[in-house]
Amino acid sequence: MNEANPASDLMRLVNGYQVSQAIHVAATLGIADLLKDGPRSADDLAAATGSHAGSLYRVLRALAAVGVFHEDGGRRFALTPMGDCLRSDAANPVGPWAAFIGRPYFWRAWGHLLHCVRTGENAFRHVHATDVWTYRSEHAEEGAIFDRAMTAISRGVIEGVVGSYNFGLFPCVVDVGGGQGALLAGILRSHRAVRGVLFDQPHVVADADELLRKAGVADRCEVVGGSFFERVPEGGDAYLLKAILHDWEDDAAVAILRACRRVIGSGGRLLVLERLIAPPNEQPDAKFSDLNMMVSPGGRERTREEFAALFAAAEFRLVAVAPTGTRLSVIEGLPV
Repeated sequence: MNEANPASDLMRLVNGYQVSQAIHVAATLGIADLLKDGPRSADDLAAATGSHAGSLYRVLRALAAVGVFHEDGGRRFALTPMGDCLRSDAANPVGPWAAFIGRPYFWRAWGHLLHCVRTGENAFRHVHATDVWTYRSEHAEEGAIFDRAMTAISRGVIEGVVGSYNFGLFPCVVDVGGGQGALLAGILRSHRAVRGVLFDQPHVVADADELLRKAGVADRCEVVGGSFFERVPEGGDAYLLKAILHDWEDDAAVAILRACRRVIGSGGRLLVLERLIAPPNEQPDAKFSDLNMMVSPGGRERTREEFAALFAAAEFRLVAVAPTGTRLSVIEGLPV
């Protein structure tokens, strides 16, 4: 921050939406993948993406000015380390998330943040007259874009999570709300003696088999469809919930935990992977993620103390919090 010019710093924050929308355009068009073999001209990129050459050039030069791409002479563009993260094969892919957050239906909900603040109501439901989960189940394209974003985010944290916690302690790990199985596949690859159960809504896990086969773990992973508000699969030694509870307010989060508690034996573990809200004036990422939860699914990010209260309401005891070197911590609970 420039202490000599706080107005300039504030203006940069105010106009941040312009950058995110420009990155969304580049991600949706797959510009980074087109540049992975070397620089290309804006005209060439426009032809490859079916875009208007002049308009695309203006977007790319703006992104080059903030370090996403590098502009050479002759309106040619190359990847930077930042732009490389937009590639579909990046180690920590950001492109699918950028493609998701600029979707008009999602963008409209964020446009009603003020409504949330004035009324306490969920912006997404206010705008679309339904919850975000129903909306995506009824709009297959939006659901697929969201699922790709979630899988990409998981890829970005898998190494840290698997390397920071010994999942090999558990013969069977049940991933509750595990999406298409990216995290569970990472756990099973690292621990050859562990079996897994991937559990999520039927339309979500319908496409999980391909990912599990490519990871070489399909023979050790059962895929089950259902609702975690009704029941979760029995027989697990550890029940994993990654970025699930933050989608819900406390009553619903407790209901999910109670569904897990009904099937966890006395020696079982609850492993919740979530962000933790830091003390005042620290770590803005989790606090802005909290706003995203308020606007879209209607949940919240939480402090350690708030997680302990959720656990207690569902007959668990919070016993440890393990950092993973990523945005997520492993919050461990034991049944009581």
